Amino acid sequence: MRFITVKRKNILKFTIIAIIVFVIFRVSTSFGMQHYYNVDFSTAIVTASTLNVRSGPGTQYKVVATVKKNEYIRVFAGVGNWYIVQVEGDFIGAVSNQYVKPIYPQSSNNTWNTKNDEQTQNGNMNSDEKEVFDLINKQRTAQGLSALKVDNETQRVARIKAQDMVDNNYFAHNSPIYGSPFDMLKSFKISYKTAGENIAGNSSNSGAVNSWMNSSGHRANILNSSFNYTGIGVVSSPKYGKIYVQMFIGR
Repeated sequence: MRFITVKRKNILKFTIIAIIVFVIFRVSTSFGMQHYYNVDFSTAIVTASTLNVRSGPGTQYKVVATVKKNEYIRVFAGVGNWYIVQVEGDFIGAVSNQYVKPIYPQSSNNTWNTKNDEQTQNGNMNSDEKEVFDLINKQRTAQGLSALKVDNETQRVARIKAQDMVDNNYFAHNSPIYGSPFDMLKSFKISYKTAGENIAGNSSNSGAVNSWMNSSGHRANILNSSFNYTGIGVVSSPKYGKIYVQMFIGR
C-alpha cells in the first residue's frame, strides 16, 4: 500500500482534430483504394529499439520524428500495414505496425473490456471500481468535502496501471513500462494542476479503502480538497487477491 502526491503545472499542446482528419485523408487518398480503417485501441508501445515516424504510410515517405523502445504513441487509425499516430512533441505521422504493440487491446484477459463488467455512468467502471469510488466519496463527504468526479481518461490510465502491476509482477508507483504516475499521465495527454496516486493489494474493496484511511499519506490524498477528479483501477491479482490503483487529479 503506497501513495504519492505532487503539484505541478502542465502546459500541453493539443492537436486540432481537423489536422488529424487532414492527415488521415491525405494518407488514405495517397494509396488510392487503400483507405484507413478504425482500430480497437488508442495507445501502443514501441517494441523496436528506434522507430521512424514517417509523413505517410510507407518507407518512401520522409522521417518526421523518431521514438524509442517502450515509449508510448497514440494511435488514430490504420492504413494497410501502418498506423496513423501521434508521438511526443505532437508530431503526427505513420509507423509500421510490425514495431508497435497495442497496450490496451480487446482481449479476454483485459478486465476493462470484459463483458461481465458492470458499465455505469461513472466512466465505464466495473462493479469493484464503482464500490471503491462510492466508498472514497463517502469518506470525503463525511469530512465536508465535495465528491470526486470520474475523469474517463484518468479512469482508463488507472486501469492500465493496475493491470501493468499484475502483468509485470511489481508493487510500486514507478512502472518499468510507464515510469512515474506523472510521466504516465503526461504520456496519455492528461492535463492537471495537482495529482496523486494511491495503490493497494487487498482481498476486498472495503479492506483496501480502510487500509488507505488508516495511513496518513493515503488518507491525505483521499481528503485532499485540491483534487476534484479521479480514476480507479481494480484488477484480479494472484498474489494479493486484487490490485487497486486510484489516481487523483486537480484542475
